[in-house]
Amino acid sequence: MRLHVDRRHARVLELLRERGTLRVADLAGELGVSPVTLRRDVETLAVQGRLQRLHGAVVWPGDTAELPLPAARLIEGTVVGMVVPTTEYYYAEVVRGAREAVEERGARLVVALSRYLPGEDSVQVDRLLAAGADGLLLTPSWDRGVPGAGEGLRITERPVPVVLVERSAPHGHPAAALDRVRSDHAHGAAEAVRHLASLGHRTLTLAAQESPTSAQLRRGYEAAVEALGLRSVPEPTVSGRADTTEAERFERTFAFLRQAVEERGVSAAILHSDADAIVLVPRLRAHGVRVPEDLSVITYDDEVAALADLPLTAVAPAKRTVGRRAAELLLSRLAEPSGTHEPGQHLDILPELHLRASCGAPVSRAGRSPSV
Repeated sequence: MRLHVDRRHARVLELLRERGTLRVADLAGELGVSPVTLRRDVETLAVQGRLQRLHGAVVWPGDTAELPLPAARLIEGTVVGMVVPTTEYYYAEVVRGAREAVEERGARLVVALSRYLPGEDSVQVDRLLAAGADGLLLTPSWDRGVPGAGEGLRITERPVPVVLVERSAPHGHPAAALDRVRSDHAHGAAEAVRHLASLGHRTLTLAAQESPTSAQLRRGYEAAVEALGLRSVPEPTVSGRADTTEAERFERTFAFLRQAVEERGVSAAILHSDADAIVLVPRLRAHGVRVPEDLSVITYDDEVAALADLPLTAVAPAKRTVGRRAAELLLSRLAEPSGTHEPGQHLDILPELHLRASCGAPVSRAGRSPSV
């Protein structure tokens, strides 16, 4: 039998007095009422000052200061949903950082994968919300790292706090107002250029496979080349066929790099990604292009660069830190008292350059024009 509203209010306060903090969904189940009914009860009691509301939870007045910082009002049982394209390669560390931050605060991380499939982001978000997620960490499957025409327009309509991870939206897009945490890949590419310039290289190139990262890499690379007064030899633009295979793309990049060194004075290259570089470098060396004597190489991502036969200097995005900071930002949103809202945050985490054996000062090469 359902309790009368007054008795229900009394029972809510009794349970809250005993336990200090409770999730609204758990409390509704224990009292045998719908979450909508219980939210109305909570609203009434909050107005009366008899409890304090949080996102998805209630707290006994005065108890919030006893909870651990920095998520002072977060309670155990909070569920954080996370949608990423994959948990392999780059995103394994992002997820690990998020999980550590979430579990340190007594919450639980639930991960869903989109596999870059069209429409799968929304499917997985809906599934996480239906399962009771109190907030969302989202890495949408945007090919260039930002939404294309018509993409992501409903992302702000979710009923819980959302933080974008390794993604951003242009000004004016609905998602631009969301909290976000991402690697500053443009800064990482610029740091690679700066290091090569400090070694004496004056003619460089960038060979980057298309990915959500590549647009930022090109932007940072080009800005640094211009700022430092260097010469850049651009990789040929691919046009026509959209069904170019990985093998064909690899062969094209190899041929370009070899020609750039032997005929165009290039003495240093930034390669994206590690998987390309770890195969390209031995092949270049087998065809007479010495690394680092003829071509200094910096790769981007630093997933496997240190494991190459010739350990490769690499720019390393702080992937674990990105995941941790995104989770901490989301948890801080969930800990805000109802009716309050801190300004949104856009956090850019700077990658680091890890120096190894594939870089050195330029060395003159017989039969090759000097760098300019």
